[in-house]
Amino acid sequence: MSNLILLPILIPFLIGAILILFAKKIAIQRFISGLSAISMLLVSIFLAIHVYQEGIAVLELGNWPAPFGIVIVADMFATMMLILSSIVGLVCLFFAFQTLSTKREKSYFYPFYFFLLAGVNGAFLTGDLFNLFVFFEVMLISSYILIVIGGTKYQLRESFKYVVMNVFASILFLVGVAYIYSVTGTLNLADLAVKIEGLEQVGVLNVIAVIFLVVFAMKGGLFPLYFWLPRSYYGPPAAIAALFGALLTKVGIYAIMRTFTLVFTHDPDFTHTLILILAGLTMFFGVLGAVSQFDFKRILSYHIISQVGYMVMGLGIFTPLAIAGAIYYIAHHIIVKAALFLFAGATQKITGTTDLKQMGGLLKTHPVLAWLFFISAISLAGIPPLSGFFSKFALILAAFLQENYIIATVALVVGLLTLFSMMKIFMYAFWGEQKHTEEQAQMKIGKLLIPIIPLVALTIGLGFLAEPIFQYSLQVAEQLLDPTIYIESVLKE
Repeated sequence: MSNLILLPILIPFLIGAILILFAKKIAIQRFISGLSAISMLLVSIFLAIHVYQEGIAVLELGNWPAPFGIVIVADMFATMMLILSSIVGLVCLFFAFQTLSTKREKSYFYPFYFFLLAGVNGAFLTGDLFNLFVFFEVMLISSYILIVIGGTKYQLRESFKYVVMNVFASILFLVGVAYIYSVTGTLNLADLAVKIEGLEQVGVLNVIAVIFLVVFAMKGGLFPLYFWLPRSYYGPPAAIAALFGALLTKVGIYAIMRTFTLVFTHDPDFTHTLILILAGLTMFFGVLGAVSQFDFKRILSYHIISQVGYMVMGLGIFTPLAIAGAIYYIAHHIIVKAALFLFAGATQKITGTTDLKQMGGLLKTHPVLAWLFFISAISLAGIPPLSGFFSKFALILAAFLQENYIIATVALVVGLLTLFSMMKIFMYAFWGEQKHTEEQAQMKIGKLLIPIIPLVALTIGLGFLAEPIFQYSLQVAEQLLDPTIYIESVLKE
């Protein structure tokens, strides 16, 4: 069974390599890609069920025991993230079939799409810091290419900032890896947790913790290191922007949650208080950026920033309820953010623009599109009974219980401003006077909605099934907050 843990990494990697051979044959690429994406989802669900029933699964590559060899570790948090990445990978792929230009499809889009998914899944499953760096680089190199191929001069200019920022983060990542290895003599996450617990060099460990926090904050889009994100995600087509918006920043957030619940737990009064401060600033300044914009995709890009603040808010509070709320929020946000970017692509397909001031009247001409967007928008804002409400409620309740009134107030204000900005999109793009032509009004977009509808159904389902979903999130949180479970599974001690 343990060998199956590799499949979420091997399938996209091998398929990406195979698709290079069919780069100019679009029909074959689409068939292989679609079949592979469905297979990845089924494998991820199977792994999640197995881990839920049997406990953490560990694979020692080459039969080298940890901490000396490379280990792949699947716990409840990792398998949940695998399912979410597979869902987003599948729906964005089928949306790409409908919207991408032939030029982009023939420019190795599908191979690098799957290489990116291999990097994402590898980051979720790896059990050591150096391989986390490797999988980050696989993911980021693939994302550079997906942004650039078939792009405009504007897109190339903004992607250059994205590349420079992430290259600097990668260099700093290696510095952190070297530093922590010099102090502990290991890079295995479980072994690091054991070695750090026995060290008394709190000041040195805090420096290392801050280095890794800065690295993951760059990749996750936390304050003040998010300036590269809005314009980088604005340029690519909707299918790519949805994939990036839903997954890439969450890999950074996943890394923060993994390392600061397993490795850097030596001084939570310093590290987790710092994380809580960053969470509040990220939420506040991110939502201000969204409120100030009048472009569909730019608003959504800034909301990525504000919403990751909620996720690290749960980690900063550092209680089972707060961590469970963060886990729930990650699942909610990945689903809803992918849907919203795809809605932006569908409206752009109809109107030819994402400028809200040039849009209007889509509710009359495309009512199904309008109301599906409305559901996703109010879910992002946290309106009951949708998933955004219950995940935010858990986080804010946890803040009040810990008497963190400032962060709770910030979270509530940001929720209101999120609702304002999403209603601005609805009022400008879907309400009011029709500004697109009759030919555009008659455009059929049923095929574009097919990949989006499952995401909308999921956000509704995550809301109406809040109790079992939250119970699962609590179990994930309890597993994260008890590092001995992970350590004993990996080191077998």
